[in-house]
Amino acid sequence: MVRDSKIPHSSTFGGLIVGNYCHDVLIRDGVVVGETLGGAASFISAVLDGLSISHQLVAKVGSDFAYSTNHRPIVTPTSKTTVFHAYFESEINGIGHQDRILKRVCACDPIGPSDLPEARFDFGMAVGVGGEILPETLEKMLDICDQVFVDVQALIRTFDAVDGTVKPVGLKDTGFSHLLPRVKFLKASADEALFIDLEEVRKWCCVAVTQGKDGSKVYWQDGEIQIAPFIANQVDPTGAGDSFLGGFAAGIAQRLAVPDAALLGNFFGSLTVTQVGPPKIDMKLFQMVKDEMNKRRMGGLPCLERRDDGLSFRKPPDQEQFCSSLTAAKAINMYQIEESGRNPPSSSKVMEQNTKTKLLQNSLHEEPLQSFDEDI
Repeated sequence: MVRDSKIPHSSTFGGLIVGNYCHDVLIRDGVVVGETLGGAASFISAVLDGLSISHQLVAKVGSDFAYSTNHRPIVTPTSKTTVFHAYFESEINGIGHQDRILKRVCACDPIGPSDLPEARFDFGMAVGVGGEILPETLEKMLDICDQVFVDVQALIRTFDAVDGTVKPVGLKDTGFSHLLPRVKFLKASADEALFIDLEEVRKWCCVAVTQGKDGSKVYWQDGEIQIAPFIANQVDPTGAGDSFLGGFAAGIAQRLAVPDAALLGNFFGSLTVTQVGPPKIDMKLFQMVKDEMNKRRMGGLPCLERRDDGLSFRKPPDQEQFCSSLTAAKAINMYQIEESGRNPPSSSKVMEQNTKTKLLQNSLHEEPLQSFDEDI
């Protein structure tokens, strides 16, 4: 294996993201329309990098890994990079989502406890997508991180032995359920929430459930709150939940109230669905967001009630202003992009045009494709 140099045990870092990078192949109506860097870690690190949130990333790939990243992965010469095929239908279903079938066609090695740095972290994020997070790995993360965010897809996904189709199982039937009392935040999509016994899990940790165009909802032992969505012109829903989790974790790390952190998550999720792959966001927009975050740290809002763990679940009285500020920043950024002639893709047709050349030059799927929710 090849990895970054060992980190001294005495070092202290901001965040630790654990989850493999992937090769994602997007197939719409039976036609390949895109190949891109995937894996929840890639989406989350893009958000944290843009917001200047310090973090380490542990991801494994094979020697066939096709992308350059800001955070170097562990290269496993004897394994191939994880590959997912995502099959979409253009029609929108009755609840406003595009139907999707997700298949893992290749899996890289899992991430073990020994792959994690010997250091202490303010927060950790267990965000596997292909079964690479082991119970003992999550347990070590809980030992070395002050608080841990977990994407439930890392815990409940199983894969069909024949074609790799992703099939969730009940959280209580996995090897992770005994660790829940030590988890601080659990993120799930609305579909995944059906597999976690929400009423039981919320007794142990804060649960953030993403709801697509309806925003998100945050649950904790004593209550729940609906978080407003941001309007977006959806091109590809892949990674929206991952970017939500990146924004949510960034907000918590920067001492925002939990409802404000969730609103920030919705914001980055809405940016992600407008393009293919990890979000490419103008640094000016990131700076605008950072300025708004600095205004809203809980230290500057003494009216908020905080629990013993420092978290506040009370909705700040001026959250609508925060939402309006983020919306305005997004609008300004989109206007600047349009004025400079760098329009983001806004339709399936544009997406196909932007990815077709790459597909012809370097295809990542090797076997013939057959015509056979929201985070890869």
